Amino acid sequence: MRIIGGTHGGLRLHPPTSLPVRPTTDLAKEALFNILQHQLDFTDLHALDLFAGTGNITFELASRGAMDVTAVDIHFKCVQYIAATAKKIQLPGIRAIKADVLRFLVKCEDTFDFIFIDPPYDLPQLPQLPQLVLERNLLREQGLLILEHPSTRQIPAHPALSDTRKYGYSSFSFYKK
Repeated sequence: MRIIGGTHGGLRLHPPTSLPVRPTTDLAKEALFNILQHQLDFTDLHALDLFAGTGNITFELASRGAMDVTAVDIHFKCVQYIAATAKKIQLPGIRAIKADVLRFLVKCEDTFDFIFIDPPYDLPQLPQLPQLVLERNLLREQGLLILEHPSTRQIPAHPALSDTRKYGYSSFSFYKK
């Protein structure tokens, strides 16, 4: 896993192999951030990374200058790794929270400019996650929400859905408020 751009671009990170995750591939992440660099101003960005896993997206956002990034994952070792790595590589804007994402979404009172959701591909609630985030008004006006999902999984139509990009087995669905 590596950070592609920003102040820490090129830095290779080595998360423990024992983490229960399926990280976004470097190829898909690079394609995603090529799109995002034209849609987001990273410097003032308040971001939320749900099902953060290794922090792959979290570290990329922080390296590119996001003001703050909240990384949420249910697995203690994932949260521990993100927090320790953020401290080690001096990215103080990262906040790692151990929580069940579905419960976190119900209780969260913050709003964000950018929300990235990368749930386990077999999560039964995966198709409903964008609707839950949008109903809770967690996305700020002009904000962007991205759901990573298997290309084979049907995602329900939604008025905020603006685009879907496919990268092999993984797809990114874009939602704009």
